[in-house]
Amino acid sequence: MEKIVEQGLLYDFYGELLTEHQRQVYEAAVYDDMSLTEIADEHGISKQGVHDLIKRCTKTLQGYEDKLHMIRRFEAIKESAKELKSVSDYNGDMSDEELRKRLGSISDRILEELNN
Repeated sequence: MEKIVEQGLLYDFYGELLTEHQRQVYEAAVYDDMSLTEIADEHGISKQGVHDLIKRCTKTLQGYEDKLHMIRRFEAIKESAKELKSVSDYNGDMSDEELRKRLGSISDRILEELNN
């Protein structure tokens, strides 16, 4: 299951960089959960060809992530946003100064991710 989620994220971020044919085959495998045989029949290629294409696309998409780090940055910013939400919902005894420091720290992390 985790592999499918990872492939979905890679495709969401970098899928537009694949050719139309690659996108169609990759979507059929990852999103439509079609078998290799079904995809091969639909696209007029061999089952091995489908397997190789999916593997090559995954490697290509992972290569983009290795160079651009968009998913890693997205996840880091998402975690910071969750922390901001947590701070805004906090009803405890935090001084204004502590609150400013915590918010400043979170915003610095977000800005650092956006600037890298």
